[in-house]
Amino acid sequence: MGTVTDKKYRFAGFELDTAERTLIGGDGPIQLAPRVFDTLHMLVENHGRVVSKERMLDEVWEGSFVEENNLAQNISLLRKILNRDGGKGLIETVPKFGYRFVAPVDESRDMAGPADGESSASGVSELILDKPVRSASPPKPETHYVQNGDVNIAYQVVGEGDIDIVFVMGWVSHLEYFWAEPRFAAFLQRLASFSRLILFDKRGTGLSDRVPLSELPTLEQRMEDVHAVMDAVGSERAVLVGVSEGGPMCSLFAATYPERTMALIMIGTYAKRTRDDDYPWGVSPDDREKFFDLMQRDWGKPVGIEERAPSLVHDEAFREWWATYLRMGASPGAAVALTKMNAEIDVRDVLPSVRVPTLVIHRKGDQCLKVEEGRYVASRIPGARFLELDGVDHLPFVGDQDEILDAVEEFLTGVTHAEEHDRVLTTVLSVQFADAGGIAVLRQAEAHVRRQLELFKGREVLDGEGGVLATFDGPARAIRCASAIKGSAERLHLSVRTGLHTGECDYSNGTYSGYAVELAKKIAAAAEPGSTLVSRTVKDLVAGSGLVFVESGMRSFDGIDGEWRLFRVK
Repeated sequence: MGTVTDKKYRFAGFELDTAERTLIGGDGPIQLAPRVFDTLHMLVENHGRVVSKERMLDEVWEGSFVEENNLAQNISLLRKILNRDGGKGLIETVPKFGYRFVAPVDESRDMAGPADGESSASGVSELILDKPVRSASPPKPETHYVQNGDVNIAYQVVGEGDIDIVFVMGWVSHLEYFWAEPRFAAFLQRLASFSRLILFDKRGTGLSDRVPLSELPTLEQRMEDVHAVMDAVGSERAVLVGVSEGGPMCSLFAATYPERTMALIMIGTYAKRTRDDDYPWGVSPDDREKFFDLMQRDWGKPVGIEERAPSLVHDEAFREWWATYLRMGASPGAAVALTKMNAEIDVRDVLPSVRVPTLVIHRKGDQCLKVEEGRYVASRIPGARFLELDGVDHLPFVGDQDEILDAVEEFLTGVTHAEEHDRVLTTVLSVQFADAGGIAVLRQAEAHVRRQLELFKGREVLDGEGGVLATFDGPARAIRCASAIKGSAERLHLSVRTGLHTGECDYSNGTYSGYAVELAKKIAAAAEPGSTLVSRTVKDLVAGSGLVFVESGMRSFDGIDGEWRLFRVK
């Protein structure tokens, strides 16, 4: 790294000796690879000033061809090392430019002791350890609105990084009250330091329009709201970061819209909220009912803090913030209805269809969602990386947030390239006419079907085997389209069978084919005339939609592996 002047630098309890090329912390010398040492030396030597990525690459990797993610990995490693001895927040990312070392630094050739009137290194260390050095807080972000249908969705944009991150908070949220808690604000600021961070309140919560309790958002509607917000800010592709209940929605979005998903990160998440024989980590029905009763009785108090932030359960300031945050996020009735709806979520069959780079982070002692749930989610997604961290807090901004943020930043250094996706998760609707009634009537019926597909945003699939096939981005809309088609057919004195399945389809040149298409046709053929039959996957994904189903038993089909549990739409 050019000519090095022999100096010693002291900062935040560390000593960097350029002559001996050593970094000494509270527990003694810390081994650094040569280029990691050179990266730290360059930042410390220029403390308080921004050092561009180009300069660092040129000087640290002098004469070598290297990609930018090598530098990002060095920065991430240094953050972990410095944080271990209390040096939190010492390296700041300056979006689209470089990095700045923000801690006070004492440098000299002779480190025998400070001269009279000079501040001691230990004084600097105590200052840093007591209160992490951070750059001045940016002004509170401006809240904007975008309309999706007749509902206004509140959103904010923070930062100017090259990567877009859509952050999806779990349970309830309130955009402007995020920033009233210093830990949460620091967490979001750090995300925004290496991205353009996009925040939003789910419909029915926070600053977004409140909706009737019978119209709280399904996973499908939440996906549409994310679409609307991304379109409003001009984001073509984004990283989705889902916390807790935000994880299932983000995984569904990634599987359904891989062309708009750069990567998927889930923190403290789950695949299914309630317990059953093949998902033993979920909450029992009795415990869920007790929690519903607690919310009805104590909403307005710090409900659920013992499981979500046990390390701060006796912190009065945090308890007050959490109680107010919940009150501002949702009314008691909405909170109970949302929680009941979330208890019905089951995305186990969706996870294998996620084909984007995925990171699942879970703390070992999470009191709200067991670490086994995070392991399960990662095991079901092809190629997913699972990171298990120490800690007991469920909220990612409580406890050691830098450990989570370092992992997120490091993971994202390698996923900025675009990929072509030829497989997508979609809901397939098969419409089969039980009694055609002649060619003229059949053509009239097909015209009615296509009119309903247009109204419900379905895409017709060219099949060539009679009947009509269509795909939808969401299952609830597909079911309602099937009901409308049934009504149109009845007016023509025709009877139709309709079947639906949500699964992976091969997608090429605007056409869909594959396993999900074939299974939807088999399900339609098994339906009684005038009825709609759906797979369990479809039923599991429409939690909170108000749709009612009657179990129709297990079926097996020629050419389709396994047995399928089917339900009739009531």
